[in-house]
Parts: sequence; structure tokens; C-alpha cells
Amino acid sequence: MSLSDFAGAVSAALYRQIGRANGRMQRHRPLAVDVLEDETSYLVVFDAPGAGPDDVQVRYLEGTVKVQLDRFRQFHDGYEMRFPGRGMELEGEAELPGDALVEPDAGMATLTESGALQIEIPKRSAVDDVDIEDTTESGTDGIAIDD
Repeated sequence: MSLSDFAGAVSAALYRQIGRANGRMQRHRPLAVDVLEDETSYLVVFDAPGAGPDDVQVRYLEGTVKVQLDRFRQFHDGYEMRFPGRGMELEGEAELPGDALVEPDAGMATLTESGALQIEIPKRSAVDDVDIEDTTESGTDGIAIDD
């Protein structure tokens, strides 16, 4: 093995380790989230890039919306993984206001083409007044919310 080959092997190994460390850091850093409110519901929006409908778990527990993403890396023929930097298991949570009275069973989660997970949770007083729309139109997938 030449000095050049040795340096290349060390460089590649270091590069892979940096990528793995970056992926682990993403795993421990919560997903970015916004909480919005209107008269009839709360809308909780998480960044969920690269996630598909089967990769998402949404739970509502005691005033907190919890999300877990278990993404998968696609393999590309002819390419070798050089920098595995994206976290594959990501989590996030958002706390609703303390006085929020909601109906989580009537909630709906939608994964958009742009990589956002939008979770709409109707307020308790508005459940009878609002019908949940079918969100299976092009580019969105409905995801049930678990209690």
C-alpha cells in the first residue's frame, strides 16, 4: 500500500465517522416544529424531510403531540455511501397550550410533498361543527393519530 493509498483510506474512514456522528446528533436533536391555532383547531407542523407515510408515528399524550420518524435510505445503483449524514430515527414533540381542550381522535395528520408533517387537532367545542376533509389528494397522505 502506498502512502497515497493509506492517506486516502484514512481520509475515507474519517469522513464516514463524521457522517455517522452527524446522523447521531440529528437523532438527539428534536424536529423543528410550529404550533398554530385558529378558532376551531390547532395545527402542529413538523419538518419531516424524506419521510413517507409508513415512516411516521403520531401520538397525543396529555397535551403533547409526539412524532417519531423512522426513515430509510434508498440505495442507488452504482453509488457507494461516502457520508451517511442524515439521521434515520428522528423525534419531536410540541406541547399545546395548557388550557387546550381538543379531540385527538378526530385529528388528522398529512405529510406534504415539501416534507412537512401537518397535524390538525380540532378543539373540543368545534368537533361537531367541522368535518375532517379527505386528504388523499395528489401529494398528500393521511396518517392516523394514536392516543
